[in-house]
Amino acid sequence: MKMRSVIKKRWTSQREVLFNLVKEEGHIDAYELYLKAKALYPKIGLATVYRNLKFFKDLGLIKEVKFDEPHSHYEFLRGSEHHHFVCSECGALIEFDASWLKSFKKKLEKKHGLKVEEMEVRVKGLCNSCREAAE
Repeated sequence: MKMRSVIKKRWTSQREVLFNLVKEEGHIDAYELYLKAKALYPKIGLATVYRNLKFFKDLGLIKEVKFDEPHSHYEFLRGSEHHHFVCSECGALIEFDASWLKSFKKKLEKKHGLKVEEMEVRVKGLCNSCREAAE
């Protein structure tokens, strides 16, 4: 889908490329995104990448996630809530659905009179390969 028809603000070809790269790549950091975009648009700057990531985030098109690195990663919001497992040995990233959290969210809201807007669960441990290698 071309985002030009969805968003009133100017949707440039650079913005289109950045958005599609985030959508295709999954969990990408700003510098990786910059390098991939630079291959397509040699004059693109890192500031342009950061500005557009903020723009996409403000529109609710992408989500900023933190793992065990000092920088953020960005992922396209697909509509279904998911969470992340990070292997503490090799850094493998596994997404998982936790539909049971919806029940937890409702109970939390009801018990404390809250309105939970977002929940993020990050699980850390050893992936199968690293676990088997350790045994």
